[in-house]
Amino acid sequence: MNLDYLKSFANFFEEYTELRLQENTKVALVLVNGDLVNNGKSSTGGISARVYKDGVFGFASSPVTDEKTVKELIKKAKENACILDELEKKKKKTLSGERFEIVKDFSTKKSRVSRKDMLDFIKDLYNYTSKKYNDIKSSTFVINNLDMEKNLFTSFAASAYTMIPRAILYISLSIEKDGSVYDSYEVFGGLGQFEDFYNDPAKFYESVDQVYKKVKEKSEGIYPEAGYKDVILDSKLAGILAHEAIGHTTEADFVKAGSIAKDFMNKKVASDIVNLVDFAYEYENAICPVPVYIDDEGTKPEDVVIIENGILKRFMNNKEYAIDLNDKPTGNARAFAFSDEPLVRMRNTAILPGTDKLEDMIASIEDGYYLTDTSNGQADSTSEFMFGVTNGYEIKNGKLGRAIKDTTISGVAFDMLKTIDMISDEMYWSNAGMCGKKQSIPVGMGGPAIKCKINIGGK
Repeated sequence: MNLDYLKSFANFFEEYTELRLQENTKVALVLVNGDLVNNGKSSTGGISARVYKDGVFGFASSPVTDEKTVKELIKKAKENACILDELEKKKKKTLSGERFEIVKDFSTKKSRVSRKDMLDFIKDLYNYTSKKYNDIKSSTFVINNLDMEKNLFTSFAASAYTMIPRAILYISLSIEKDGSVYDSYEVFGGLGQFEDFYNDPAKFYESVDQVYKKVKEKSEGIYPEAGYKDVILDSKLAGILAHEAIGHTTEADFVKAGSIAKDFMNKKVASDIVNLVDFAYEYENAICPVPVYIDDEGTKPEDVVIIENGILKRFMNNKEYAIDLNDKPTGNARAFAFSDEPLVRMRNTAILPGTDKLEDMIASIEDGYYLTDTSNGQADSTSEFMFGVTNGYEIKNGKLGRAIKDTTISGVAFDMLKTIDMISDEMYWSNAGMCGKKQSIPVGMGGPAIKCKINIGGK
């Protein structure tokens, strides 16, 4: 923790100024068919200064963190702000902020293990898989750890030390049938370090069995019938829908750039049972996958209720866009690396659970699909989206039928949301989401299962 070091530069702040000292450490191991194809560790660190002047920010960063360099960065960031001010002449109001201090360290309390121990862990999973299943075409086991350690100090005397780690295990299996290769995967882990999740590979044998079951079913499955269908999106799909198709359209920078959501404030955009929230760090007293206790502008974050009972209620913002929107800063300014400027980013975005049971939702569909896994997806500022679906089942006469092969779903999110008529009472958080908006950064995506109408692809 280096907060005292950052605070020692307070006397050099002439305009509103942020100093952020940050180090990201990554460890990645990839085992493909028993062969180690990646075994890497990298660390990227440095310091940045950002200065605000009449509606614009000047920014400067360096991997060198000594006293002379930090003073030069503050000076350079101020010069950049003055140059931009002369060019843009926005003449906005001064920023708002408050004095507080946060220290949150999620480092493991257990003894650290070596990279060899990590490799032995995934080798054990590979040996279990290869011995039990002789029809596997390909297997991939990945360990991916990311530790984000930040120190922050601002002109408002907001200061913070945060250490937010994430440890992910990825299991992917492939099967060949009738000349085609099918694959399924599952992701495990979340907030914490390797030692917090992966002390015993035998605890993941059942998870390997579940991935094998999914890919085996898919290889023997059918292609869905293309068309506009009644479907149930499992919680994993609802989470990515909340993030990609809806969340991005309600980020203040997208709104200012002309997102479709700008015209919908206080208007009906979903059925009455839909509520969507971007959580800062907790949901029902449990810590979210990517807790943000202070954003990278030193704002104390709050939960943003984006949709309430089907009505669009609020946009996510930062200090600058809060002025434009006549709102309070919501604490959504986030940067991935020390050399990145904070952008308006989601944190933990989720559709809230309803009151329905999944079995009742399935029973209510005469001819449709239950879609359980997605490969990824994309959407644009109109809320038009397309996601890949990697696993699912047909629904016939209210009962699950055969598994389906890979397909896609598409639509316009703000139209699709109005077709939702049932929401399950469960909540699932994705533990491995990465948002690629200019800077790839961890995000949480959550939700229950939702019943809606959607376009689904066929063969």
